[in-house]
Amino acid sequence: MNEKTWKEVDQYFTAKLHKKDQLMNEVMKANEEAEMPSIDVSPSQGKMLHMLVKMKGAKRILEIGTLGGYSSIWMARALPENGSLITLEYSEKHAEVARGNIRKAGLENKVKILTGAALDTLPSLKGQKFDFIFIDADKKNNPHYIKWAIELSEPGTVIITDNVVRGGRVIDAKSPDENIKGVRTFIDILSDSELIDSTAIQTVGTKGYDGFVIGIVKEG
Repeated sequence: MNEKTWKEVDQYFTAKLHKKDQLMNEVMKANEEAEMPSIDVSPSQGKMLHMLVKMKGAKRILEIGTLGGYSSIWMARALPENGSLITLEYSEKHAEVARGNIRKAGLENKVKILTGAALDTLPSLKGQKFDFIFIDADKKNNPHYIKWAIELSEPGTVIITDNVVRGGRVIDAKSPDENIKGVRTFIDILSDSELIDSTAIQTVGTKGYDGFVIGIVKEG
């Protein structure tokens, strides 16, 4: 089995299990035309987020890492009429593309984008509580993001963190890569915390070999 097979299997399931979605195709095209990095979640991963939001019955979502708004739209579509999503994006250029995509999706009344470094904008959310949080930004800061995510959570909040396997390099304790170091410290925080119950899932597909962590904030 190789990456070609992973992609073909992903494409098979997408073709079989996803309805044709012209809007999401246009979002990806807009991101490509804006020369944004091709690091969005895959369609299957986007739909998984959508379904997890529905399963949780989430009403208040926090996303750390907007890019062009592809994952934001997947999640916001699953919100009830009175639901809301706040998404944090470092780059004003990326945020502007995301705003256009979100308007096109008719979700501008549910989605708010905060621009600037997430560690600067997260303090402005103090006192708010979210029931679903998706972390998908610079991995070196994952240790800070998970601490903020837990602070902004309530019992039962679901926290999803993407790109934690890094092609298997996460097990290299001597890696000089700041992203690997960030993920490993993040995992250590989860391991030591009494506030959240977590597991990690490895994935393969159009995005190669990676994986995500899913956690649920505990009572008390």
